[in-house]
Amino acid sequence: MKKTVISLVIIGMIGWATYHFLSTSETEQTEKRTPVVYSNTEKESGAETEPAAETVPEDTIGITRGQIAPDFELQTLDGETVRLSDYRGERVFINFWATWCPPCRAEMPDMQKIHEDGEGKVLAVNLTHTEKSPDDAGEFAEELGLSFPILMDSKGALSEQFNVVAYPTSYMIDSDGRIQFVAMGAMNYDMMRRELLRMK
Repeated sequence: MKKTVISLVIIGMIGWATYHFLSTSETEQTEKRTPVVYSNTEKESGAETEPAAETVPEDTIGITRGQIAPDFELQTLDGETVRLSDYRGERVFINFWATWCPPCRAEMPDMQKIHEDGEGKVLAVNLTHTEKSPDDAGEFAEELGLSFPILMDSKGALSEQFNVVAYPTSYMIDSDGRIQFVAMGAMNYDMMRRELLRMK
């Protein structure tokens, strides 16, 4: 009887894992190839762009291009409290990532270069609730020598608020706090820098 129950549990777990893999593998493969991009720019090779956005009232808060990004507060790896509103007046590059995500890992060195350039503030929001251990992000940051703030989304509330469904996902916010660019998928240094410099 005990062996039968264990066998049924194992079969159920394998079935769920297979279903989950099949339902997400196509999306993941697309994410690895090229980011889906939503910006003010015209269509460029290798990237999809969002149709022209409707005029958005200046005080509208939301997560689409043209809206003011919702304020948030998270702890960094060092235990410091960071708020998005602390960076008003500066260009901000928010990146949602996880250590288990190969495209996320691949773009981190380019994000470090962006941080070192000083032309925008990088806030890397770790999807801590998806990590095997809360220490994974810190070990990864140390391994790569990352010096920009790593924010810990321990419960997944911020990634849910920003509707993060692909990994990585990036938001670029201008000095007025308005979202000007969204990318679902990895970017390279040139793309990151170009979009940052297009904002005021």
